[in-house]
Parts: sequence; C-alpha cells; structure tokens
Amino acid sequence: MAVNSYKDDEQSVERGKAQTLMRLFRYLFAYKWQIVLVLLIMGYGVLISLVNPLIMESAIDDHIAAGDLSGLYRLLAVALGINLLLVITVKLRMYIMAKVCNEILLTIRQELYTHIQKLDFKFFDSRPTGKILSRIIGDINSLKDVLSNCVTTLIPDGLTVIAVVVIMIWKNPKLALASLMTIPFMAAAILFIQVKAHPRWQLFRKKSANLNAFIHEDMAGMRVIQSFHAQGETEDTFDVLLKEHRVSFFDAVRMSDAFGSVIDLSWGLGCILLYYTGIIVLGVDQVSVGTFIAFGTYLNMFWQPIHNISNFYNQLVTNIAGAERIFEILDTPPAIADDEDVAQMPAIRGEVTFAHVNFSYDDKVKVLDDVSFRVAPGETIALVGPTGAGKSTIVNLISRFYDVQDGVVSVDGYDVKKVSIESLRRQMGIMTQDNFLFSGTIKDNIRYGKLDATDEEIVAAAKAVNAHDFIMRLEKGYDTELSERGGGLSIGQRQLLAFARTMVSDPGILILDEATSSIDTKTELLVQEGIEHLLAGRTSFVIAHRLSTIQKADRIFVVDDGRIMEEGNARELMEKKGLYYQLYMAQFSI
Repeated sequence: MAVNSYKDDEQSVERGKAQTLMRLFRYLFAYKWQIVLVLLIMGYGVLISLVNPLIMESAIDDHIAAGDLSGLYRLLAVALGINLLLVITVKLRMYIMAKVCNEILLTIRQELYTHIQKLDFKFFDSRPTGKILSRIIGDINSLKDVLSNCVTTLIPDGLTVIAVVVIMIWKNPKLALASLMTIPFMAAAILFIQVKAHPRWQLFRKKSANLNAFIHEDMAGMRVIQSFHAQGETEDTFDVLLKEHRVSFFDAVRMSDAFGSVIDLSWGLGCILLYYTGIIVLGVDQVSVGTFIAFGTYLNMFWQPIHNISNFYNQLVTNIAGAERIFEILDTPPAIADDEDVAQMPAIRGEVTFAHVNFSYDDKVKVLDDVSFRVAPGETIALVGPTGAGKSTIVNLISRFYDVQDGVVSVDGYDVKKVSIESLRRQMGIMTQDNFLFSGTIKDNIRYGKLDATDEEIVAAAKAVNAHDFIMRLEKGYDTELSERGGGLSIGQRQLLAFARTMVSDPGILILDEATSSIDTKTELLVQEGIEHLLAGRTSFVIAHRLSTIQKADRIFVVDDGRIMEEGNARELMEKKGLYYQLYMAQFSI
C-alpha cells in the first residue's frame, strides 16, 4: 500500500530556481549548432527591429520634409526587403526551435522513464502510480514553453532592451531617463509577486498529482466500485479533489496574472512621463517630429520585450515546479543497485542460504527476525503460515527486490549484494500473486519470460501448465490479442498464462507465490502433474495457503512472526502436532 496516497500532498524538495533552470538548459547544449543558427536569426531580427525606427525617422525628417520622393521610395524598398527576409527567417526559427524542444522533451521523458525502471520496490511502495505518471507526462509537457522561450524570448528580448536603452540615451538622455523612471517600481513589484506565486504553483502541481492518482486508482478498481455500488462515494471524493485542484489553480493564476498588470502600469506611466517631459519640460521646439515618433517607437520596443520577459518569467515560476519534481525523481538513487565491483552470477546451481537475516520495510517493525536456513540445490521448499508472517519477504530477498538490514542472503555461496542484479534475476523464475498481463498477443506475453524464446518453447511451456488447450480454443490461438491486464480471460486463465511465462524462462531458482490460488481444483491437479518434471532438479520456493498443493515438497517452513517456527516434510510436521498440524486441521476440518 502506498504511504503517500492520493489524499496526501507530496513532499517537495526545495531547489534554487537558478540551479534548476541551468540544469534544464544543459539539455540545449546537445543542439548547440541549431541554437547558434536560431541566435543568428534572432540577432538579425533584433537588428531590423532597431533599424526600423531609424528608417521611419529618416523617411519623415530627411525625405518627406524635403520632398525627396525618389529617396523615400528607395528607402521603403530597402525596408520592405529586409522585413520580408525577417518574416521568412522567423518561420525558420520557429520550426527549428519546435523540433529542438520536442526532441529535448523526448530525451527527458526517456531518461525519467529509464531511471524509474531502475528504482527499487520501496520507491513504488511509497507513492501511487498516478503520481508517478503525472511526472512522466504532465510535468514534462509543462517544460516545452520554458525551453523554447528561453532561447526565442529571453536572449533576443534581453539584447533588444539593452540596445534600445543605449539608443534612447544616445538620442536624448533626458527623454530616456523620464521614460524609464518606472523600472525600479516594476522590479520590486515583480520580485514580490514571484515570491508569492512560486509556492502556489507548487501546490497546484501537487493537487494535479493527487487528482491524477485518484483517477488512475479509480479506473483500476472500477469492478470493485461497481460491485459495491460505491459510485456516489467516489464521485464525492472526485468532487473534493477537483475542487482543491481548481482552487489551487485559480489562486496561482490570480497571483501570476499580476505580472502583466504591473508591466502595463509601468508601460503606461513611462509613456505619460515621455510625453510630459518632451512637450512640457523640454518643449516641442527642442525635439523634432521624427525624433519624437522614433522615441515613442523605441519606448514601445523597450516595454514589449519587458512584457515578453515578464511572461517568460511568469511561465518559469509556473512551470519550474514541474522541473523540480522531475529532477527530484532523477536524483533519487535506487536503494537496490549494483556496486562498481560486482561480479556476474555464474550459472545457478540452486543453493540458497540465509544467515541471521533481519529485515524491516520501514526500519521500525521487524518483518524477519534472525532467520537462518540452507536450501540444497534441487530442493522444493514450501513456505506456509498466516498472512503477514514474512513468507513473501523471504522470496523477495532471494531475488534482491529489497536489501537486508542485517545478515547475508547468498545463492551458491555468492552474497546477492555482490553480484549484478541482472545476472541474478535473469536466472530466476518468479510468479507473484499479481498475474499481470500486458497488452499484446498471448505469445508475446509468454515470451516476456524469455525474450528470445522460440515458438516451440512457448508452446511447450503452455502445455506444461495446461494452458495450451484453452489457448487453442481462442479464435487466433497464440496470436490472440489481449487487452490491458488480460481483460476477456478468466482469472484462472490469466494465472495459467503467467505461469507459462515463468516456465519458459527455464530458471535456476523457481519462486511461486500463491501460484495456483485462482485455479480450480481440477485444473490445479493437471498443472501439478505438468510441472513436476520441471521442478525436478531445480530449487523452488512455493508459497501456498492450500496445504494440499505442497504435500510433495521436500521441506516445509512454517513461518510466523518473522521466524521459521517449524520445518520438515508434511508427514514429519503432522506428527509433531505443532503449528503446521493446527493449520492443516483448521483447513481440512469439516
């Protein structure tokens, strides 16, 4: 069960926005030549935007005022040519940046997905699947505008602002000073808004993850919901989460929208100060008409990039929370990972040893307490006991899905921590209680146990577990397409396919965790007959609540309260009249 449910907001890791932004921008370095081309195009655009007011000033003061129409036409032709080229290059820039940004998002999504697959079970135990999906999909999608605008907005608009200020001061320092007097007010207001907006967008991301997690869980459990007629309750829960999502969004948007208002107010005050200074303070005789129009244009050219930069900053504040959540996952190290000097596990013979093993999932409550045993190659070991006694934990430690706190788990004398995870698990066949089937054909699902398995091996595995007959009764046999989780098949049929998938891997160690719990008695007998020859000579661990299925096991471990309380074959344990005897009599008493 996930510790962090859909009802709980995720704990976020605070990171500096500059650090997160620089880390995000590193992905752009892989496309440096495309970025250089885009910067050259934007440099041309900035140059033309700066030249256009000067062309306008020259057209008014030098040609229209002097009646020089031929010179005016030549000037207009030049202006038309350079601006037409600007339109073409802008289209090219947009195409290049769209391609680069989509490829970067693809790279980040692949890195995140690959890293998540390396994380240990404890990571997945601590959060719902829906919240993980929200990071892979929603949070990554939110980065597209940030990546694109950091190049197409931040750099050119920043250069434009600097260039405009220099030209304005060069043209008329007094008008420039009057026009830009509102900048300190704008900077202070934006800083205040940013401090207030960022935590609001973080909260919105968390509420989005909660909603996504609930929807995923709700869809997965729809059969249960409808079976207990609990639609009304789930709708009420959905309404609460949706309201929290909506409220957090509006709260964040209201604060972020203040960016534009501050810029517009500063822009308007700057225009008023410009015209007041030019007309009242300096007087119209001191400023030519062309210069006045050019100055007004430059003022707009100053504030428009400022407006664009503020929008980008607003996007940054809005979406940087998504980047922080992505990097938080990428920075989460797998608790179960190979050391640098690990060895490759040779072909497994099947000896398994537990030496004074202690284990806890939460570092508080012991699930296994000083467990020690040795299993010889080829032995079949059955694990029985009450729910929560530690049976599944034992087999999970053999597969190294978790690491022990104390003691040593070894296979063929190799500490499982000292061999590569891939070389260990590749030689183990594991069938858990969750008979998960993937979308695809039956053949593909069975082949998942051994990706290079031949059709003959697949059929042989299916026959061994008595799945072949029902497969052949399907319209397309082994090529039958399965929907998500094997919809359309019975629970028993899905379990048989999962069993065939395990069998086709021809493992050195076989682990069956409640492998026959969903098979009817008649089919169970056929399966038992079919797999006996596969178990021969192979170490196997069988967890079963049906004691009738483990009577032929070489040894039975009775597990309770994290310890092996009894061990022996079925006859020996019945003679002891201990815990196993009590379990057996309780199960078969009339």
